[in-house]
Amino acid sequence: MSYPYQVRSKEEYEEAYKRSIEDPEGFWANVAQHFVWKKPWTKVLEWNFKEPSVKWFDGATLNITENCIDRHLATLGEKPAIIWEPNHPEERVRTVTYNRLHKRVCQFAQVLKNNGVKKGDRVCIYMGMVPELAYAVLGCARIGAIHSVIFGGFSAQSIADRLEDAGAEYIVTADGAYRGEKIIPLKSVIDDALIGNKTVKRVIVYTRTRTPVSMIKGRDVWWEDEMERVEEQAPSGSPGGGEVQAHGQPSEESATDLNTSQSRPGAAAKSPHRGDLEGLAVEMSAEDPLFILYTSGSTGKPKGVVHSCGGYMVWTAYTFVNVFQYQPGDVHFCTADIGWITGHSYIIYGPLAAGATSVMFEGVPTYPDAGRLWDIVDKHKVNILYTAPTAIRSLMGFGLAPLEGKDLSSLKILGTVGEPINEEAWHWYDEHIGKKKCPIVDTWWQTENGGVLISNMAGITPSKPSFATLPMPGVQPILVDEAGVEILGNPAAGNLCIKAPWPSIIRTTYGDHERCRQAYFSTYENLYFTGDGALRDEDGNYRITGRVDDVLNVSGHRIGTAEVENAINMHSAVVESAVVGYPHDIKGQGIYAFVICPELHGGEEATRLNIIQTVARIIGPIAKPDKIQFVSGLPKTRSGKIMRRILRKIAEGETSAFGDTSTLLDPSVVEEIAKGRTLP
Repeated sequence: MSYPYQVRSKEEYEEAYKRSIEDPEGFWANVAQHFVWKKPWTKVLEWNFKEPSVKWFDGATLNITENCIDRHLATLGEKPAIIWEPNHPEERVRTVTYNRLHKRVCQFAQVLKNNGVKKGDRVCIYMGMVPELAYAVLGCARIGAIHSVIFGGFSAQSIADRLEDAGAEYIVTADGAYRGEKIIPLKSVIDDALIGNKTVKRVIVYTRTRTPVSMIKGRDVWWEDEMERVEEQAPSGSPGGGEVQAHGQPSEESATDLNTSQSRPGAAAKSPHRGDLEGLAVEMSAEDPLFILYTSGSTGKPKGVVHSCGGYMVWTAYTFVNVFQYQPGDVHFCTADIGWITGHSYIIYGPLAAGATSVMFEGVPTYPDAGRLWDIVDKHKVNILYTAPTAIRSLMGFGLAPLEGKDLSSLKILGTVGEPINEEAWHWYDEHIGKKKCPIVDTWWQTENGGVLISNMAGITPSKPSFATLPMPGVQPILVDEAGVEILGNPAAGNLCIKAPWPSIIRTTYGDHERCRQAYFSTYENLYFTGDGALRDEDGNYRITGRVDDVLNVSGHRIGTAEVENAINMHSAVVESAVVGYPHDIKGQGIYAFVICPELHGGEEATRLNIIQTVARIIGPIAKPDKIQFVSGLPKTRSGKIMRRILRKIAEGETSAFGDTSTLLDPSVVEEIAKGRTLP
């Protein structure tokens, strides 16, 4: 296999970038022709940023799972699609070939149909990092249902909010999930989320941890029973084999001897299976929604980011192949959770669309010890490692002992994602993991972007520590000042915007298109505003400097300050709160909460713990404040606006030089807060 759209030199990058800007329709039509479409497009691109309205490959139809699975079966059927590394290192690794992936996805697609799921229905998925999560995601896409994966760390209240916003009628979950030493009781959290819910019709429950669960008659069904029913109903020659054990793990996920048939170029590969399951791949319009993924915004209510089928597929495959310079046979290991966009794009859709082998890890980098990631690289001969700066900084803290005896010689390319990587972590990663032989790609992108927007291409374009460097072909970044005036020349600094759409740009926020317009397209006319600030050096390389809106980036996860404040304010003793970010050695950014709480029941420490527990219950553990400072008041203007710049300075350790405070309702409160600052 080769990739005709793969850039192989800096000169080719420059040529591709030039063509993508001068003739975007011709450029992307050329890339898209290398995928399988049921009907061709009538127009490559139609857009305006005022509505906003963006359409890529309009008129075309496809099924993304045929591009991720079926078209590879004739030549790659016995190749591993997913290598699953369990939480417990002594548990058996599961290797899922493309043939087996096809079988399982078709079966689960039929399970969904048997339970009433139709094209356009919303299916929420709340599972641990097991292969069945991938089957559920792809099974939804197979029949045209819109999947919405919820990270396993979110609370019942957060799930309830997302279920309501999506109008979801179906849930796929598990009894529990392993995460290091912990067992997360997923089904019981779902049960709590469903209290008072009137829309959910069915909950499909996979057995993983054998945690006792409550199964509600008429609503809840076991994954294994439903899969077994499909096996039993399968006609002769269709997917079968009786390998699924009721309420347990599949006995084996290795290759089976399946017949495959050759496919003509540009056409969907004929399924190696026969029978009713063959016709499950629903014909989808390129602009039909593929999934909803919720992300925090500057208000307390999460936004349901919607991505479409055609453009998202083309972009994730294109960026996967080019950023990581993927070569056939390489083993790609992205350590993200599929509950986040990185897992969607670079564990499932991007790698599978390219016919790659993707490692999926159930656990955490420090369990059972801080050498776990390096064990996985050694065991599976990983070629590409894509992880977060938070993980790198955390592992740095354990020193070099966990690396002893680990063979990392298979590594060719390293990557980082989720937040800007600091220079110290970049050099540690380069020296001790890559042995100064592996290019590091520092990728910048967001949930709303679908895939990488700014990054060096591994070994093709230059890297620079702490810089995302250059835009991908098709991406037109600019820096603007607060008034929206473009800042020309280099070096420069400003707010990062993008002038034109790329294929996987956000299409809408589910059920509220006006919110999409307000959040991304209203700040600056005819521009997509990323919410980030950036620097541009003399050579045109971009360095992301962080959020300029009220959104925190904690361990690569975006969390709205308003969302955390709303949760803190739910505590019975809290009158008001204000949340800001501050530099954190491991997380990159920590959460610092200033809380007005006149009655400290049980003392300060007990009240802090109670507030932290409240936030964990309402949002989830990822949003717990790192520091809580009790204050008598907040710095507000006479109009009632909280002066967050002052609170940020205090959180960062500044105790003076706050600038003009004369506009504050009570300037003396600033000095009081500074004196009472919570020390590390």
